[in-house]
Amino acid sequence: MGDFATNARRLDPYKNFKFRVKWDGRYVLGVSKVSVLKRTTEMVKHRSGGDPSGSFKSPGRTEYDAITLERGVTHDRGFESWANKVWDYGSQPGGEMSLADFRKDIIIELLNEAGQVVVVYNVYRCWVSEYQALPDLDANANAIAISKIKLENEGWQRDIAVAEPKEPVLANA
Repeated sequence: MGDFATNARRLDPYKNFKFRVKWDGRYVLGVSKVSVLKRTTEMVKHRSGGDPSGSFKSPGRTEYDAITLERGVTHDRGFESWANKVWDYGSQPGGEMSLADFRKDIIIELLNEAGQVVVVYNVYRCWVSEYQALPDLDANANAIAISKIKLENEGWQRDIAVAEPKEPVLANA
């Protein structure tokens, strides 16, 4: 049996539309979408030559899927600066990549409807493998210009020190 929440009155699961992303100790403004956190463990089949024709299955290597962050295009250069640490067009030969600091750990915080932090994941050793500076531009469209970065990573872990918060009660409501 798993652990049960301490808030017996909350029956609703948390929503997916309130969240924050943090790196370098500060929140990244304007992030509107974070792709799924997903890991896959390969299955390894094996059998002994004297066994019947069935086989055994055991876990093999575990891989963590890349994470994509999206946000509206602004003058904030956070996505671009990080992407340029992996490949900086126009730099001197031998200086195209910032080997000392192209990786970052990031934090993804899920918030409840009242804006309280309820679930936190730490994502380790991320680096930008894809950077989309601008989307398709279309004079007939009516949409926000979105930039994206794709982050390769070496794993993530839930921060179990984050406890379920006491949900607020509105007075005089």
